[in-house]
Amino acid sequence: MKPTPLTRRHALRTLAGLGSYLTLRHSVRAADSSASAAAAGTVTLGGDLKVNRLGFGAMRITGPGIWGEPADREAAHQVLRRALALGVNFIDTADAYGPEVSERLIAEALYPYPRGLVIATKGGLVRPGAGSWTPDGRPEHLRAACEASLKRLRRERIDLYQLHRIDPKVPLEESVGELARLRSAGKIRHVGVSNFSVDELARARRIVPIASMQNRYNVADRSSQDVLDVCTRERLVFIPWAPLARGHTGQGLGTVAAQKGVSELQLAIAWLLAQSPMMLPIPGTSSVAHLEEDVAAAAVRLTPTELAAVG
Repeated sequence: MKPTPLTRRHALRTLAGLGSYLTLRHSVRAADSSASAAAAGTVTLGGDLKVNRLGFGAMRITGPGIWGEPADREAAHQVLRRALALGVNFIDTADAYGPEVSERLIAEALYPYPRGLVIATKGGLVRPGAGSWTPDGRPEHLRAACEASLKRLRRERIDLYQLHRIDPKVPLEESVGELARLRSAGKIRHVGVSNFSVDELARARRIVPIASMQNRYNVADRSSQDVLDVCTRERLVFIPWAPLARGHTGQGLGTVAAQKGVSELQLAIAWLLAQSPMMLPIPGTSSVAHLEEDVAAAAVRLTPTELAAVG
């Protein structure tokens, strides 16, 4: 059937609309030269370390299952260097990632470190084998772990050292007390905790100033909402692990992402940033392309209506 002028105009209008949508989608998803973690704004750790409010989690630059060396060491280095080029100045790692591999890769790729780069690491989990994560909160272990991280990272003092998880065999006060002693000795600048409840956080704060809390939190898992509320009120940085809720984002997030022309992962990051001014997401990846997509999310802004639609 020969198209009428009306149907031709409709088709052209549809194609124009599709072109605008694809242009918007490309401009947000594929990070261009203007993409920067600085678009997320800043947050201050411990009262003196100001960082951009979108960091990088260095867990996945290791081998499969967070075990062993990466398949392509230089590719891991490239991801870390590209993160800094995109304005990321907060990197989160742990001695358990590899184990030890992530910290070594960071030093190999980035040392000597640029001014203003904050590297956070964690101790308190050991890896007897692939797939095993065993708490060890004994003071002597934490001291040895901190000293080893200092050597691997080639630092004289760790900006933020976090207790990775409470060891049920060791009183919280003993583990956190050792971090307080390491802080007094100048080995640690600020102390953070991870996987703590509100009550456990309060107990830790009675021992030493706590600069940050790192708990699982994302659009699909808000079980740490009460902890986030405390951090927001008390001006403690909240670092959500598993920030992207892969595979469990829900229909609301997908619908809003499609409407805005961004990926679901980008919208998940933007949603996190909107939850609190103390939120510091650390999406991690072993891919430069995925890193660029994540950082581009720093510029995505959600209206109250869009936040409500996410659920």
